[in-house]
Amino acid sequence: MCTLEKRGSIFFLTLTGASKKDQEHRLNPTLIAAIRAALSEVRSQAVPGSALVTQAEGRFFSNGFDLRHAQAVAADAAAAEVINMVNLFRGVVSDLLSLPMPTVAAVTGHAAAAGLILAISHDYVVMTKSRAVLYLSELDIGMSLPDYFTALIKGKVGSSAARRGLALRAAKIGADAAYDSVEEMAAAAVQTAEELGKKEIGREDCVSI
Repeated sequence: MCTLEKRGSIFFLTLTGASKKDQEHRLNPTLIAAIRAALSEVRSQAVPGSALVTQAEGRFFSNGFDLRHAQAVAADAAAAEVINMVNLFRGVVSDLLSLPMPTVAAVTGHAAAAGLILAISHDYVVMTKSRAVLYLSELDIGMSLPDYFTALIKGKVGSSAARRGLALRAAKIGADAAYDSVEEMAAAAVQTAEELGKKEIGREDCVSI
């Protein structure tokens, strides 16, 4: 699931899991609800100088939607459950984009499919050079991209060539910064959050997702 901790002015939202399967942090209704509850708490406690760092335990930041969960619902209802998760996850993206503080995604492992969208919904993304991968794996299994995925990609991925590669070829993209070790990356995420937190930002002009 996830935990929320506050150290000084920085909130740390950590995706957690006791097993290797859980540490893929696949987005199902339960995890989505937990993330939204944590973000609601962050919003309620926001003060000038606050910032959020989102991180994850294990090898994955998030491996996207929980298709095993959808298939377990019922064979004839799996597609409807995927659509349900897509619609629920839109709320997470909206929450992050409208949060009244800077946000940083600290990506130590794969951020694939909806996991990539989770990462780029933050203001900044930092990653490790050797362990982190950001790409849209939906394309590899023939899934179409929800409209808010494409809207976010247009707004967040600056290079048109990178956007085409990401959305049409499932090409991997880089983060705002990459570091040699998890320790360096984690320290950089905190430093970035602290520096951004000192600036006054507004979300009034945030694009609705």
